[in-house]
Amino acid sequence: MKILVTVKEVAQVDDEFEIDGLDVDERYLEYDLNEWDDYAVEEAVQLSEANDDVEVVTVTVGPERSEETVRMALAKGADRALRVWDDTLAGAEFLDVSTKAELLAAVVEEEDPDLVLSGVQADDDSFGATGVALAERVGFEWAAVVNDLDHDADANVSNVRRELEGGVEELTEVEGPAVLTIQTGINEPRYASLRGIRQAQRKPLDVLGLDDLGLDDSVVESPVALTSMYEPESEGDAVVWEGSAEETAGELATFLREKGVVEG
Repeated sequence: MKILVTVKEVAQVDDEFEIDGLDVDERYLEYDLNEWDDYAVEEAVQLSEANDDVEVVTVTVGPERSEETVRMALAKGADRALRVWDDTLAGAEFLDVSTKAELLAAVVEEEDPDLVLSGVQADDDSFGATGVALAERVGFEWAAVVNDLDHDADANVSNVRRELEGGVEELTEVEGPAVLTIQTGINEPRYASLRGIRQAQRKPLDVLGLDDLGLDDSVVESPVALTSMYEPESEGDAVVWEGSAEETAGELATFLREKGVVEG
């Protein structure tokens, strides 16, 4: 059995930052594995540990910098990794959901997995559509926002619980091959051990370009364009007092009296 897990490197923005053109200035960004994808990796590794002869492969679309993120997934138990990138992708102004789904669909065709796991959404753009779009491209069954998974590896059938609108939950059976988008809280992602980090450096990590995937430059053409970026105006201000409770209690009381919350 082969499980393919899509992962993404996402940018974490400092509290104070500056915008440079159509992006946040690189000086204010730090990068890490997307939170939702971390749960997807853990779910795949747990399935691998519970069943014999299971291979966990991770795939990401990103520049060389993102290999550190992919290696973290390898350190947590994935067997090998793929990174999709080349000069055409690097030169694209914006990689939308459709483009990423096409790239990942080509990887699915090449790898022929029994199960594809993806995070529900990415922590940076929050589109929440890549996993479902991928399922449509490859013709797999799918279930989104999965918060409980019981997979029968022999039959390749997943019994899942998924979140719906209004606090409703659905119990359903999904026949593989399938794409499942994983919700946070489905498990407790493990920390990468020092031994795992060392082993990750020796695990295979292959880089694929558009030619390797049988795609051409048209895959990056998109009707979606990033036209502007700005910091929204604040509708209110927060007041923060620093110090012990004894030191700040009086200041808080004065502030509340001035705002008419409490009487003097």
